[in-house]
Amino acid sequence: MNKKLNTALFIIGASILNVILMVVLMTIGLALISLVIPKNIPPNIASALFILVFLLSVAGSFFAYHKAIKFISGKINMDKYFHPIFNSRKR
Repeated sequence: MNKKLNTALFIIGASILNVILMVVLMTIGLALISLVIPKNIPPNIASALFILVFLLSVAGSFFAYHKAIKFISGKINMDKYFHPIFNSRKR
């Protein structure tokens, strides 16, 4: 496989794993909220909590993705296997 195909497969795989991680974090967050918050809360508070859980799951998945990429880039030489997505402005 060449570098461009490796890059495309890595981006697709990482995006899918990032979405799965976000859904898992969102499910955990909603499960925790359903255990703590009573069932008869007003709808506006429930929707605000849902939005908060969604934003925290997005931030959490981004943080985990960033840490994983940093770990992987420390273990392997990314330039050897992947094509650069963005060209540098300095030439």
